Amino acid sequence: MIKGGKGGANTKTGLAFEGKTDLIIFLATQTGYSVSGDKVLFDKELVARVFKKHAFYNVFMKELGIDWKDHISAQLLPDSCIFVLLNNTLFIIEQKHQEVSGSTDEKLQTCDFKRKQYQKLLAPANIDVEYVYLLSDWFRADRYKDVRDYIHSVHCHYYFEYIPLVKLGLPVPHGEPSA
Repeated sequence: MIKGGKGGANTKTGLAFEGKTDLIIFLATQTGYSVSGDKVLFDKELVARVFKKHAFYNVFMKELGIDWKDHISAQLLPDSCIFVLLNNTLFIIEQKHQEVSGSTDEKLQTCDFKRKQYQKLLAPANIDVEYVYLLSDWFRADRYKDVRDYIHSVHCHYYFEYIPLVKLGLPVPHGEPSA
């Protein structure tokens, strides 16, 4: 997407970055999708659940019967996370928007630690964890190449401006391109 401009056709089948993108609002506006509370339905079938910050612990972890204090020393608060039932995977989605150099630059280097903390936390429930950054175009700059390479080297992921639904393991609305 271009600042102040229109996004490409693929933004219809993926989470588009708009500074503070809301995953629930995005999914609710996609063809075939509906959202009720934290439940995400596609063609009226439950496919995922979405949580933000404290709801991850107060709702999801509580339902799983997992006390975070038994597994990690401090809570990590995800910007958003989506538990995709179809692949038994929790995707932690951290949104990083930047227009000038700052502390976010270094935060990108913490994904391996955070992914491993979430894995420890969810191991008792046998849920896979993927850690994903949704980055603004600021991070396309050459000075972030080493950081981007590092993110992939530790089995984390990043996308610029947009995450395709198919990458999350979610169904693609009928008649829409898949990537």
